[in-house]
Amino acid sequence: MFRALFARLTGQPKRGQGLFGLAVEEARQTHWFVDGEVPDTVNGRFAVLATIVALITVRLERNGEEGRQESAALTERLVETLDAEIREMGLGDPTLGKQVRKLIGAVAGRVERWRLLAASDESWTEEVKRSVYGDEAAPPTAIAHTESALRELWQRLDELSLQELAEGQMQ
Repeated sequence: MFRALFARLTGQPKRGQGLFGLAVEEARQTHWFVDGEVPDTVNGRFAVLATIVALITVRLERNGEEGRQESAALTERLVETLDAEIREMGLGDPTLGKQVRKLIGAVAGRVERWRLLAASDESWTEEVKRSVYGDEAAPPTAIAHTESALRELWQRLDELSLQELAEGQMQ
């Protein structure tokens, strides 16, 4: 019964795993927290991961329907992981769905903003501050590092084929 209700979510459990692995591997790079001075907290780590997932999503959208399918798979893996991580932190079932929806909403907001920014010639600085640092103060050198690292990541993502990206094969 549940397989029929959630076929899209559970039908291909490995779908999106390469993309999600790529995002997590990139978000775990120490330079975000050392040179970029992102707070090494749950919120800081989520901000980095959410920003990277947003950039990957915007890149995937360039591949039309196939890219949107891969983006949906990435989101499914993100939801599964957030659900598991929140449970592990001890938050109970009554608040779980609300917490996951809030976090996915935060990612969706980033996707919207990065989509507009990637299509323009505007500076990335303000969005880097908002997306990665939020309300946390960061020195200009840290912000400059993070902006440079995100631009470099964007360049690397742009050079990948959809298949390479979907399989998490980044040089």
